[in-house]
Amino acid sequence: MPTMTLPGLTTPGRATSSQGRKPWAMLGVATLGFAVNFWAWALLSPLGVHFKTVLNLSGFNQALLVAVPVVVGSLGRIPVGALTDRFGGRVMFPLVSFITVIPVLFLGLVGYRSFGALLVGGFFLGIGGTSFAVGVPFVNAWFPPEKRGLALGIFGMGMGGTAISALTTVKLVEHSSIHTPFAIVAGVLVGYGLLAWLVLRDAPNRAAPAGSAWQRLRATVKLPITWQASALYAVGFGGYVAFSVYLPTYLKTTYSLSQSDAANKMAGFVLLAVVMRPIGGWLSDWMAPTRVLAVAFTVVTAFALVQSTTPGLKPTSTVAFLAMAAALGLASGAVFAFVAQRSPADRVGAVTGVVGAAGGLGGFIPPLLMGTIHDQSGSYAGGLVALSIVAALTLTFTFVIGGSRASARKA
Repeated sequence: MPTMTLPGLTTPGRATSSQGRKPWAMLGVATLGFAVNFWAWALLSPLGVHFKTVLNLSGFNQALLVAVPVVVGSLGRIPVGALTDRFGGRVMFPLVSFITVIPVLFLGLVGYRSFGALLVGGFFLGIGGTSFAVGVPFVNAWFPPEKRGLALGIFGMGMGGTAISALTTVKLVEHSSIHTPFAIVAGVLVGYGLLAWLVLRDAPNRAAPAGSAWQRLRATVKLPITWQASALYAVGFGGYVAFSVYLPTYLKTTYSLSQSDAANKMAGFVLLAVVMRPIGGWLSDWMAPTRVLAVAFTVVTAFALVQSTTPGLKPTSTVAFLAMAAALGLASGAVFAFVAQRSPADRVGAVTGVVGAAGGLGGFIPPLLMGTIHDQSGSYAGGLVALSIVAALTLTFTFVIGGSRASARKA
């Protein structure tokens, strides 16, 4: 039975195959770029405690310092995604990497001395976080529809760049100086920018959009897929971001773990989510992405409710958090398979920008909510119950949009 596709959606992938191109090589270089830029984007977060002590920051100022790059990187995906639709990843990957070098060097040489300078540097450091909106349309154009879920899932593993920062930044400062991690990352960014300029090529017959960036953005926000995927990603990827930021605090407070033990368990959570992301994309290649999302949000609903009872750390709590990590990774991969299937080919970047922004911003509401609930009640139970309710509502929404698509096909 023939399947319906949007005009121009399969042309790049088929042209690539017939001309003997190497889409997997392009995917590899793009994923490397995503990881390197995310490494830069996450430089300030591991040093939050250091700056709080050295600069005598309040808890709010420490949180603001960590949040600024993430918020800017999330919102910046909207214009960068639109620009990628217009100019292509071959231009935008080196451009984003080279621009990110500037705030990295500023922070490492000057900005670390004062809170105000850290905020300014952190604001522009957020540019590194926009690399996600460059890679999705770039990778999407290189692959045929039946392989896009897996390809985009593999690209999404670049979010592991945040783990590189978490594992290396503090150690480099302790064993060398505050300048060292910033100097290393700046050098890596320059090296990657040169590599990308020399190696990356946009897919043949890439669908170039018409009209101005503002006109395309206005048209993008009118697409149902934009808001459907934004809602799904705000919970799926937003949940991952929230746990990767707040889990050490939760574990230290709730189970009296040491800072290092809590950080190691958080690293395990992140690693599992990263590994599951391409699996979510791969599963979405041969079944409806909404089915994968339904399974993922069912797991989150159930295990968030289990964890709200504050069970023992071993084995119940450990199983609960690992199950949620796997589910959130699956959901993150499935959302962009969903985007690739339903977005017009010339607007994938613009849609990705809006959806990526929703996911990044969605990750910073739960930690604030958890902290407030704990301050008021002395327990995190209410926050986890809220997560379970939100996941259940998202599950219902997934069934609605999945059912509407099926009805449309029958019609």
